[in-house]
Amino acid sequence: MMKLFFPMFMLFSFLLVAEANDSTQESDRILNLPGQPNTTTMASLSQFSGYITVNKHNGRALFYWFFEAQTQSSTKPLLLWLNGGPGCSSIGYGAAVELGPLKVKKKGRGLELNKFAWNNEANLLFVESPVGVGFSYTNTTSDLYKLDDDFVAEDTYNFIINWLKRFPQFQRNDLFLAGESYAGHYVPQLAELLYDRNKDYPKNHYQHTNLKGFIVGNPETEDYYDTKGLVEYAWSHAVISDQLYNLLANACDFTLAQWTKECSELMNQVFQKYREIDIYNIYAPKCLLPKPASSSSKIDNNKARRMRIPAGYDPCFESYTEAYFNRDDVKRSMHADLAGKWKVCSDSILNTYYNYTVASVLPIYTKLIKAGLRIWIYSGDADGRVPVIGSRYCVEALGLHLKTKWKPWYHQHQVAGRFVEYEGLTMATVRGAGHLVPLNKPREALRLINTYLSNQKLPTDRSSS
Repeated sequence: MMKLFFPMFMLFSFLLVAEANDSTQESDRILNLPGQPNTTTMASLSQFSGYITVNKHNGRALFYWFFEAQTQSSTKPLLLWLNGGPGCSSIGYGAAVELGPLKVKKKGRGLELNKFAWNNEANLLFVESPVGVGFSYTNTTSDLYKLDDDFVAEDTYNFIINWLKRFPQFQRNDLFLAGESYAGHYVPQLAELLYDRNKDYPKNHYQHTNLKGFIVGNPETEDYYDTKGLVEYAWSHAVISDQLYNLLANACDFTLAQWTKECSELMNQVFQKYREIDIYNIYAPKCLLPKPASSSSKIDNNKARRMRIPAGYDPCFESYTEAYFNRDDVKRSMHADLAGKWKVCSDSILNTYYNYTVASVLPIYTKLIKAGLRIWIYSGDADGRVPVIGSRYCVEALGLHLKTKWKPWYHQHQVAGRFVEYEGLTMATVRGAGHLVPLNKPREALRLINTYLSNQKLPTDRSSS
């Protein structure tokens, strides 16, 4: 993960904010992208990008990239995708390398079609959040020091409301939220805000949204369980020794908001063990391109307990997407205005600006499960950063009634993963996938999102899968 230099987005004028707010749907349409494939599928792809103002007074605007569903866009759901970090771009990750219909080629030389794109199943909306990520910006420097989960939820809520005003044909479509990693915080918190505002509609003049549920992958959920799972995964997958594991067990109390110096030093040893492999996909080949100096996995002892390494992937594709989205012709085609360099992730947000004030989103799960929202968690089982062990602890802590015991699900006659169903929540794994499931296992990921959106069950019959 790499550092973003914040002065660049402070160069925008309030005139630009006014222009962004006055933009029309058609003015945001992308007519041509440099290096795009010349195919009939490409010719039929309907896509838009641009800015949505979320706070006029401070001059805050979030950048989006939207793809209509390949068929029946008027009736298929609207799926909003968020990446985490915090400080990582949903365009640089989700759209350009994971689940979008256009993926950046090696060295950023162009684009290629992704036949497993999720706009096979939904209208697909990516937003760069919070301000300071990617092309999104603020004209008020003090905004950066206010960044926390509540700030992000409010801005993203305003983004959705204002985006639907620009695209009113989707106001009645079912709305689902999705994301991965630290979006394990963003997504449930945004869902709660949408749910609460819907309850207050129309008394408090909030716009009603057709929110139906959310799905999150390898999500950061509860500090204690996530960290406990990280350590146990490293030990159970032969990354760390018995001796180091025992030292951690004796020295660390992960329920504390502040780790002791001894615990922090031992946790740094855990991350040192991951230097020779990829923590985000422990069985994948490690990218051997030079790793940026900003991509540190050392814990700051003066910070709270959350790991100060971003939840992302390896730097190889990051260099490709950065090469592509920093091209002037690409920026013009996407209606993006950025004075400085576009980066996939911001270490400045991760390590300096972001205020980590929420240790657990499990109470939100309890609330929204009772409200009847459709909620799924999925987990690539080769991820060491937010491993399946921690997610299972989180789900079990909810104390839900068990409906379907842990069992395999199948794709193309092979075990694609396992799943368990509770009253109000389904948890599924994707076998052999790392932190970015749609990148590692695109076929299985498409089947997963199809099953979720259609409110069906994962296939449990090998012969019919």
